[in-house]
Amino acid sequence: MNIIISAKKMTIPQSFHEYAKEKLTFKLGKFFGDEAKVKLTISEFKNLIIIELTVTYNNMIYRSEQTAEHKNDALDSAIDKIIRQIRKNKTKIEKKLKDNAFKETYVDKVDDVSNYQIIKHKKFELRAMNLDEAILQMNMIGHNFFMFLDASTGNTHVVYKRNDGNYAVLEPERD
Repeated sequence: MNIIISAKKMTIPQSFHEYAKEKLTFKLGKFFGDEAKVKLTISEFKNLIIIELTVTYNNMIYRSEQTAEHKNDALDSAIDKIIRQIRKNKTKIEKKLKDNAFKETYVDKVDDVSNYQIIKHKKFELRAMNLDEAILQMNMIGHNFFMFLDASTGNTHVVYKRNDGNYAVLEPERD
């Protein structure tokens, strides 16, 4: 696995780098192959450690964010959350993982548009997939919506989770 560890506004001791790499390799190695990309970002907020863990493998993104008082606890929780996501969706993602992976085990109301502030601009690769894959991917990264290319039509769609727990798809109309 290609593991990248970074910190935001803090320094990480070498011992944590070694601990994290060993733990990630041991726990996630049975699910992901050598070509998996693992990005671990650590930051601190009000004496709490925030760990963001993202694993990219076979065009799937697995994401977890955990907060704890200690780095090791936050890392362990983030890894466990990804493993729970994988196990929860086992049958849907089994073909995307290694062959033997499962042998073991906010916006206030604003009247004036000029009051909106864009705080983040994000680019991502738009991949072709079917609706079931898009819903699975959305759930795996923990978002309420997901944009994708429909594999059968080639059109851009957005799937989102409704307040009632069901899903809906936005499809643009073409003139």
